[in-house]
Amino acid sequence: MPVTYVLAKEFNVAANIIRAQVAPNQIGKLVLELSGDIDQLDAAIEWMRSRHVNVSHTLGEIAIDEDVCVHCGLCTGVCPTEALSLNPESYKLTFTRSRCIVCEQCIPTCPVQAISTNL
Repeated sequence: MPVTYVLAKEFNVAANIIRAQVAPNQIGKLVLELSGDIDQLDAAIEWMRSRHVNVSHTLGEIAIDEDVCVHCGLCTGVCPTEALSLNPESYKLTFTRSRCIVCEQCIPTCPVQAISTNL
């Protein structure tokens, strides 16, 4: 089903694909950032649910355990919004919470499991 096409065409909702794990005739996961008029967003979400697409809103936020983090920077390479970066002077990980969209791509990337979500 061309979900992002229908969101744009029928509801005038822009869908920014953050992460996609989908395959034909299988259950998949699609992480989207949606933007548009609030009424159109509500209608688009209702349309997806009527097509048996499970929709959930991100309520949590990313948490970094400073005692565990080794500041390797691997998470910075997968962060689509550059919320995670290495300070060029200290080489310490910097987290800009306001840029984070909680896509969770950094979690499996961290070799010491210092990154998690707080729900």
